[in-house]
Amino acid sequence: MTTEPAASATAAQAPDGEVLRVEHVSKRFGALTALTDVNLHLAKGEVLALLGDNGAGKSTLLKILCGFQPPDSGRILLDGQEVTLKSVDHARSLGIDAVYQDLALINQLSVYHNMFLNRERVRWPLLNNRAMRRVAREHLDTMGVNLPSVDVEVARLSGGQRQAIAVARSVYSDAKILLLDEPLAAMGVKEAAIILDLVRDIKEQGQVSVIIIAHNYGQVLEVSDRVNLLQQGKITLDKRASETSVVELTNLVVAEYRAALEARHRSA
Repeated sequence: MTTEPAASATAAQAPDGEVLRVEHVSKRFGALTALTDVNLHLAKGEVLALLGDNGAGKSTLLKILCGFQPPDSGRILLDGQEVTLKSVDHARSLGIDAVYQDLALINQLSVYHNMFLNRERVRWPLLNNRAMRRVAREHLDTMGVNLPSVDVEVARLSGGQRQAIAVARSVYSDAKILLLDEPLAAMGVKEAAIILDLVRDIKEQGQVSVIIIAHNYGQVLEVSDRVNLLQQGKITLDKRASETSVVELTNLVVAEYRAALEARHRSA
């Protein structure tokens, strides 16, 4: 595992280009230890793949970073300043937004209404549908999300298209750090390609940093700058994506399975 020097408690600014740093974060749920002394860092415009098996602690870490749950110990720094994330809304106000598998889209509403959900534009006393429609179209075109119309109901779109809309909504709500929770889960190759292309476009623009949680190592290695592997609540690998491989990551997970199996046999 590659280690990074901890930021000074009195640091007034982050290391060059760093937007997020997690230091010594731990989380327990009763007798279950979900995270143990997790250290993580993220640069501006960087795509970090957070990988690991079910139960490794990925979702718990994401929930802490988006303000849904507090850590039991450790600290979080944004642009070098320590913050205490009080809620999801507080995290969003600081530029951290998460896109979950359930997307929080309303299927019966149009694409453009979903793009502006809870931040609608109003021309008193009515919604300014013309402006929202125009801006939604511009945003989606800029991000390369090809839809026949922004007037179509979200329920009529594919899973990949719906995921793309949720991501675009976060990007254009001034997110500086985007947390993607299994965006490729249960998607076919063509639908997954929509999201991977979208992540590539975000990376090329260089303004938004992304942490992408995934099980499919091959897919995320293509778009990631760096990889962290989370195993049993600990980050056991921190490498440039170009310096690791699906084979190495798979072997590490298989070794974890074998160690757990041997421990179980010894205690039987």
